[in-house]
Amino acid sequence: MCGIIGIVGHSPVNQQLYDGLTVLQHRGQDAAGILTCENNRFFLRKSNGLVRDVFHTRHMERLKGNMGIGHVRYPTAGSTSSAEAQPLYVNSPFGIALGHNGNLNNAEALEKELFEQDQRHVNTDSDSEILLNVFAQELQKQDSLRPVPEKICEAVAGVHRRCQGAYAVIAMIVGFGILGFRDPHGIRPIVYGRRKSEKGWEYIIASESVALDALGFELVADLKPGEAVYITEQGEVFHRVCAENTSLTPCIFEHVYFARPDSFIDGISVHKARMRMGVKLADQIVSDWPDHDIDVVIPVPDSGRTAALELAARLGVKYREGFVKNRYIGRTFIMPGQQVRKKSVRQKLNAIELEFKGQNVLIVDDSIVRGTTSREIVQMARDAGARRVYFASAAPAIRYQNVYGIDMPAAEELIAHGRTVEQVCEILGADRLFYQKLEDLIYAVRRGNESIERFDCSVFDGQYVSGVSDDYLQKVGEDRRDARLRKKAEQTAGIDLYNSA
Repeated sequence: MCGIIGIVGHSPVNQQLYDGLTVLQHRGQDAAGILTCENNRFFLRKSNGLVRDVFHTRHMERLKGNMGIGHVRYPTAGSTSSAEAQPLYVNSPFGIALGHNGNLNNAEALEKELFEQDQRHVNTDSDSEILLNVFAQELQKQDSLRPVPEKICEAVAGVHRRCQGAYAVIAMIVGFGILGFRDPHGIRPIVYGRRKSEKGWEYIIASESVALDALGFELVADLKPGEAVYITEQGEVFHRVCAENTSLTPCIFEHVYFARPDSFIDGISVHKARMRMGVKLADQIVSDWPDHDIDVVIPVPDSGRTAALELAARLGVKYREGFVKNRYIGRTFIMPGQQVRKKSVRQKLNAIELEFKGQNVLIVDDSIVRGTTSREIVQMARDAGARRVYFASAAPAIRYQNVYGIDMPAAEELIAHGRTVEQVCEILGADRLFYQKLEDLIYAVRRGNESIERFDCSVFDGQYVSGVSDDYLQKVGEDRRDARLRKKAEQTAGIDLYNSA
């Protein structure tokens, strides 16, 4: 999962891009980059790390120009090398830089095609570099001395014909303008907006509406499936749907976890969708267990909080904050080995004993992936004196891997894959386990925009809207297992080196 942003203004945009990326930091914490343009020259700074760590005063001073794009990266394809931090750049035609959120499902075939047919070299394992080269090649085919809007749209149409998967893209053509486009299924989110300045309208393209709010832009629209919006350096705006057979099938997991609650995606308030998830989950508990003995509802901070509040209100039981989150601990899933992972969960969350002691507690989280953290949280509640511990997930059971830009484990690493609810409950050590029903999740999200007929729910039902083969799924699973083993080995080697120093 990644975050993208682009701004065309009448004054330097470096600080605005920086501020926008900090707002989108939740979409990627591994790398960050900003690229600006002035006098037909690109100025780039990118590296591994958080936005605040990548950019210092000396870097910001070099990012000149009234037009620029930015990216925060969480890798799902390729490696974590700083060479794969984005935006990425090619010098022909014109000079193009690009940032990408999503995942191409035919990247291997495209790379071969780029080399054999287009004589283009791909230097990294990143599917974003492949997408950049496909777009550059399609634009070069237009054989124009200037990238006029019609030619750009034809190039985007070529991308849609060749690329399969999920992609929301921000691109900049040196000296000409900024382009945003969305895949024909509209899986990953992308919006654009504008604001009035003393010198005229300024424009923004970003992953989520919250970036527009933070920078004082008004939302114009979400890009439609297959749509491209092109904003020239002079502030002219062109947009057109550049694909055939489009269908809006957005990723429902954005509303479960990834998107910020203060964002609107495809007209749906993420916050209200999560509220409805809590209501539907409460109704299910009442239906399945009318004589429940739940004393208190406690959320796993932070993304489980909204659903937990509504669930508690619907059940008519107490809501309490029982876990305190340490915001200065790294993410648990990069830690080497189960013992270190277990210790990290304890460091990241601490239980307030008086909220648990002698209580029948219902813990609410947004979802359950591997189950490692959930199991530790259940044990923490017991250690804090809970009499019984029940666990509820605001999302259905995650049984299938994601191939559209979310770095979920291989299917067999998912706790719910091939297991019943009762088996998962036993592994977690809970007294009862409740999963949201898929139809209730769809209702909770779709209620915000009834015109959306279908969502991508592939992690729950295994139905991939772009169509993927079993061989591809197997390869994705193997690649992700290998990547995790490499990362674990690197982390373990680092700890061993530290201990021997």
